Amino acid sequence: MDRTGARAESRVASERKMTSRSTSQFQTTVPSDSSTQSVVFVVDDDVSVRESLEPLISSAGWRCETFASAAQFLARPRLAVPSCLVLDVRLPDLNGLDLQQRVASDRGDMPIIFITGYGDVPMTVKAMKAGAVEFLTKPFSAEVLLGAIQSAIERSALALGLEAELTIIKDAYASLSRRERDVMALVVKGALNKHVAAELGISEITVKAHRGRVMRKMHADSLAHLVNIAARLGLPSRH
Repeated sequence: MDRTGARAESRVASERKMTSRSTSQFQTTVPSDSSTQSVVFVVDDDVSVRESLEPLISSAGWRCETFASAAQFLARPRLAVPSCLVLDVRLPDLNGLDLQQRVASDRGDMPIIFITGYGDVPMTVKAMKAGAVEFLTKPFSAEVLLGAIQSAIERSALALGLEAELTIIKDAYASLSRRERDVMALVVKGALNKHVAAELGISEITVKAHRGRVMRKMHADSLAHLVNIAARLGLPSRH
């Protein structure tokens, strides 16, 4: 494996480690063998490339969809399953680097693997800085491509899981009453019950009752967990 592939795998492992504890109560299960649900999109104007990659990718257990242009791909509705994009740099309409920008803004859960027969260092650097997980120059081995796809699908599954978790957290927060939100906002900033009571003009007993409901509705098993949840919601917390 080259350095770029190693860095990509390291980022996936790091992201998984950082998020596993703070969102444990909202975990969305992704099947360990998700290859039957995962999709690999191939965008290349060379029909011979599309015809050779489709059976290769399908034989590895992923569903493969091929497109001859960026426009054809963009017309395809987004799928809420792990996926990645195998993308040629040079296309007849929108080029690969421009399509990458579109995908990054609209489909952030879809990693991109670039393939090209005309790559150069500036092009590679630009693609990688924009978030590509791999940049392969033709001809490349099937093993290298499939390894890159596997890493990309894992990143996509992680991103979709985090997205689903955030949706659940937002729904839980929406279930809080206005007073419960007020209490949560002060608690995650580190305020003690007596300070929350003074700030809101209510009794400490009432604060404790609200705080208990907040913990229960937000599925938080500790103050630290609630602070992590608040951070994911973008709420201010203690510094």
